[in-house]
Amino acid sequence: MSEPMKIARVRWACRRGMLELDVLFQPFVESQYEQLSTKDKNIFVRLLEGEDPELFAWFMGHEQCPDPELAEMVIRVRGRAAP
Repeated sequence: MSEPMKIARVRWACRRGMLELDVLFQPFVESQYEQLSTKDKNIFVRLLEGEDPELFAWFMGHEQCPDPELAEMVIRVRGRAAP
């Protein structure tokens, strides 16, 4: 699969059912995704496979993500969204 197709699929996966998640994911993908290492890109894609309620709880700090790699990516995405 070509890189543009991968990016297009990642952008599409960032369109969530919750506006709060869209506001976090879409700017991160547009400004940071292409600079990530291959490993971090895979972690981010794995994060996107989560269910919206679970992701919302992690990003809002209501629950701690049990996977250390995903937890670190949550921090990175939240840090990008900070003013």
